[in-house]
Amino acid sequence: MTDSKDFIKQVSANDKIWACLLHLSFNMWEEYISPHRPFRGYRPDLELSESLWNDAVVKMADKGMNMVVIDLGDAVKYESHPEIAVNNAWTTTRLRSELEKLREMGLEPIPKLNFSAGHDTWLGEYSRMVSTKEYYNVCSDLIMEVCDLFNKPRFFHLGYDEETASHQSHYNFVVVRQNDCWWNDFYFFIEEVQNNGSRPWIWSDYIWHHPELFFKNMPKSVLQSNWYYNEKFDFKEINESQQKYVKAYLDLEAHGYDQIPTGSYHAENEKSIGNTVQFCEKHIEDSRLLGFLQSFWKPTIEEYRERILKGIELAGKSKAWFEDKPSTES
Repeated sequence: MTDSKDFIKQVSANDKIWACLLHLSFNMWEEYISPHRPFRGYRPDLELSESLWNDAVVKMADKGMNMVVIDLGDAVKYESHPEIAVNNAWTTTRLRSELEKLREMGLEPIPKLNFSAGHDTWLGEYSRMVSTKEYYNVCSDLIMEVCDLFNKPRFFHLGYDEETASHQSHYNFVVVRQNDCWWNDFYFFIEEVQNNGSRPWIWSDYIWHHPELFFKNMPKSVLQSNWYYNEKFDFKEINESQQKYVKAYLDLEAHGYDQIPTGSYHAENEKSIGNTVQFCEKHIEDSRLLGFLQSFWKPTIEEYRERILKGIELAGKSKAWFEDKPSTES
């Protein structure tokens, strides 16, 4: 088995992180499948094209990616809590084997479990026990087990995005933590991750709505991924709402946070990741710009094969641009 610490030294030597987010589980939305996004909603069986998964990770390696963030959810039959697993979930032995394969391909595997109360359908009955003692115990068990499965990964993505009533408007059961409750639970999660030897990583969109609280309370130890999936970054060409999303990159930089900016090809915006790379390369200090993340936000099934593989290709082109840009650029 590859020692994860030795592997991290190898990938760190490549300087920037070039990552893609790949979904093992897609059960991050409530059981009601909303009409405007029918690919979402709870599904009791593991829906995964292993052929597409294999082709995707091969393409990542071929295009020079060096990290894959894996949305685990309920697609693994955890030894600590097998009750949350979907039918035909991967065993922990199967997962360990896959992680070793990825490392051998030059891809650093990073776990993601989304603990946003709006994206935790994968937790099963525990998603309706948020902020209770039993909830904390289950989440602690899962983080500990996943960190062990991944051999103390360098990062652990906690999600923690879109916990608002509007984002759950099509749900049958709505949970929104606010104020101290949100922050107290968040501190619990980052402490659990850090106690297990990893660095917490989150989506940064809380900053869009609560910038003062964010900068007052967010530890610098937490790795930030602001996300903006449109193609235009010029404030003269985008509306006020879009400006807020782009400005978050600048505000995070001004306050000294490490960042992995995120683009996406889920809506077939071909220039999203490329323009994200070009904008952030100009505006984020090199030591705090740890790399970039490409997302697809589609389940890893054959219906979305072309979308996922094209998204990886676009990430590879962005990496090539970044590495080949003239040295005179700042």
